[in-house]
Amino acid sequence: MAKTATHIATDTVGDLTIRPAFNRDGDGIADLIALVFADYPGCLFDRAGEFPELDAIADDFKSDDGRIWVAVDATDRVMGCFGVKYDASANEAELHKVYLHPFARGQGMAQQLLAKALAWLGQTHPDCETVMLWTDTRFEAGHRFYEKCGFARTGESRILDDLSQSSELQFRFDFSAYQQALTF
Repeated sequence: MAKTATHIATDTVGDLTIRPAFNRDGDGIADLIALVFADYPGCLFDRAGEFPELDAIADDFKSDDGRIWVAVDATDRVMGCFGVKYDASANEAELHKVYLHPFARGQGMAQQLLAKALAWLGQTHPDCETVMLWTDTRFEAGHRFYEKCGFARTGESRILDDLSQSSELQFRFDFSAYQQALTF
């Protein structure tokens, strides 16, 4: 693990560096989400109306007992992001803001970001039992990624009241079993 001049823990994967996100990363994350949405017909990005948390993204995750990371290139352009929030009352975490630039796909970056989030979760919230997420039905490559990583479809779905009329599927991961397996 490398340390930057400001002593922020980072990891380097290929030409990208994974580091905790700062509030100033909101614009870069917005650009990334808009780029990803553009690949899907009918998937519209409305930052002001549907993503106001991007104005103070690190604070938003911290206020929900969570953390968000970004994968950045040499110019500090956000090429990926991955966040997790924790609900202590339910012993459950939820993944949020999981996006990867098309140029960063297929290089193991998503797995590295997930590993970073799960390691942080285990260290910070060892009582966590389940990790869940909601993902747009159009993001089929994402569905395959989650299933490859041990997440299972729950059969639950929801329709959002957003510009895209998004329909989402829920996935769950048995985090307590995962942590027990790590102790062997």
